[in-house]
Amino acid sequence: MNADSTQFAYLTTVGRRTGLPRTIEIWFAEDGATMYMLAGGGRRADWVRNLLADPRVHVRVGGSREARAGVAGGVAGRARLVEDPAEEARARRLVDGKYYGGETLTEWGRTALVVAVDREAPHDR
Repeated sequence: MNADSTQFAYLTTVGRRTGLPRTIEIWFAEDGATMYMLAGGGRRADWVRNLLADPRVHVRVGGSREARAGVAGGVAGRARLVEDPAEEARARRLVDGKYYGGETLTEWGRTALVVAVDREAPHDR
């Protein structure tokens, strides 16, 4: 399946309090080995607070809602907040453009916190 035509990714973080896997369905865009996501809740979002505590994540693109609880078929990665202004602008255009397709960013696209997940090569695990 072409990732650009896939609407959702399932991001699994490690719960910062429980240590248990926590999976959310989220919009995303890809650029090479990096996936970008926007957190409308900023640093207050539970999934962002989880990845700040432990950047190890697992991402699965597409699939059924029933598969949300599992991590089979996805890729391991390391999450980070995007701080470089050029990368941040590119990521905002990629994600917002994928879902809204406009030439101008939406309010969400302009204000949400930008998170990147850099996929790990098999030897990095």
